[in-house]
Formats: sequence, structure tokens, C-alpha cells
Amino acid sequence: MAVTEIDSSAETSGTTKAASADNRPRRKTKIFDHVVLWLGVLLMMGPIIVAFTTSTFDHVTIHREGMQFGWGGEFVETYKNVLYQEGGFTGEVTGLLMTQNSLILGLGFAIGKIVVSMLAAYAIVYFRFPLATFSFWVIFTTLLLPLEVRILPSYEVVQQLGMLNTYSGLIIPLIASATGTFFFRQFFKSVPNELMEAARIDGAGPVQFFWDILVPLSKTMMAAIFIIMFVVGWNQYLWPTLMTTEEGYFTLVRGIRNIMQQMIGADIPEYNEALAMAMLAMLPPALVIIIFQRMFIKGLVEQEK
Repeated sequence: MAVTEIDSSAETSGTTKAASADNRPRRKTKIFDHVVLWLGVLLMMGPIIVAFTTSTFDHVTIHREGMQFGWGGEFVETYKNVLYQEGGFTGEVTGLLMTQNSLILGLGFAIGKIVVSMLAAYAIVYFRFPLATFSFWVIFTTLLLPLEVRILPSYEVVQQLGMLNTYSGLIIPLIASATGTFFFRQFFKSVPNELMEAARIDGAGPVQFFWDILVPLSKTMMAAIFIIMFVVGWNQYLWPTLMTTEEGYFTLVRGIRNIMQQMIGADIPEYNEALAMAMLAMLPPALVIIIFQRMFIKGLVEQEK
């Protein structure tokens, strides 16, 4: 019995040593992975941090010495001027107004694309009409024609409709989305047919089936598309530049450009205000991504289930 106990204790100690030896490479791998992740975070966040710290200096210091890494002490004054100081040719444009315009454009762009894409995908998947598949591929091929390619005919149509310098002119021509239609079509095709049959038995019509069944099931997909489209709409520059000539419809991106164009004669651009406006322009997309992060991942991962 004593020999048996000694043998079992020896085996146990040997197993423990082997397990600890196996865990050492895993720990080293985890440490290496975390170091790589932190380096990636610093690489991505470094320019943003430098832009933020530089925005706390006055524009003369930035013009003379370049980007700054410390704290300049002009934080409150700079961001207060960006948000509330009236400027432009009319003397009535503020950062809050441009933020409002960017928010309207981003939300209208994202919500409009979701609504149009869902309805188009619903018609293609659940309604039997001639050339349904052909219609889908016609919509999908519009991905080959980005906004820059069709900018002139789009501008001509908007001008003839009298939609220049309006929110509808900024949003409506852009809400058709082949990408959104494709994603919603793939998601609707993954919905079991038993749900549609059960809805028919219960007497639900096409509208009720869409609103009561498909829309709740599509929440994660809608969140994923909303994030992508909101960021794209928020960062639009070329289209608002062509569609708006009145300063009351300028967006934050256009505001940054206008600040950087002030170098006339001896005037120095307000670099600190441009950087502060850039920081403010990054906040809403970042908040949207943080809030809808989990739904975004689910929408992209579970669309085939």
C-alpha cells in the first residue's frame, strides 16, 4: 500500500509539473498578444490624442511650432468659440448649427437607407413578380456607380426639382442603397418559411407580416446597417458641398475646410479651432459605434442563421 501511495503521489506531481510547463508558453503567448493589442491601440489613438492636445494651444503657437504633445490651457476658450462663436460670411453660422446639420444628414441618410433597403428586399424575397432576380442584380450593380460617377446628373435632377439648399436635397438622392438591399435580402432569405405560413393562417396580411414579424427579427441587422450608413452620411463632404451654397446648411466637415482656407495675406488659420471641430466631428460616430456595438456584431455574424 505504501508503494502504491508513493507511486500515485509521484504521478500526481509529474502531472502537475507537466501542466505548469504547458501553461508557461500559453502565458507568454497571452502576454505577447496583449502587448500587440496595446501597441495597436496606441498606434490608432496616438494621432487622435495629439490632435486633441494640440487643440488646447493657440493658433499662433501651432503655426510656429507645429503639433503639440502637452496641455496648452486654451481648451475652454477654443471649444467655446467652436460651438458658440458666430462666423462665416453671414456672421450667423456656429458650430452647434453645423453639428445639427451633420446630425440631420447622418440620421436621414441612415434611416432612409434602412427603410428603402428593407422594403426593396422584402418585395424581392416575398413577392412573386416577373424579373425579380433580374431587378435585384440591377440594383446590386449600382455599386459599380459610386456617387462621384453620377454626381453631375444627380445635381441636375436636384436642381430641376428645386431641392438645392434643402435637407431633402441633401438626403433623398442618397437613400437608395444596393448594399443595404443585399444584406436585408440575405437576411430575409434565412427567415424560416414556417413563419410566413403561420402568419397567413392567423390572417396576417403582407404589411402586418412585415411590421410584426420581419421588423422585430431584423433589429440587429438594422443596427449594423445604421452604424455603417450613419458614419458614411456624417462624413459626407462632396455632396453637401455641391448641394448647399447657403451657410445655414453647412456641415462640420465643410466648417473644417472653411477654417483652413483663411490663410489670406497675413492671416493665420485657426488651427486650434479646426482641430477642435475635428474632435467634435468624431464624437457622434464614436458614440453610435459604442452604443450599437453588440448589435452591430450580431447583425453581421448572425445574418446567415
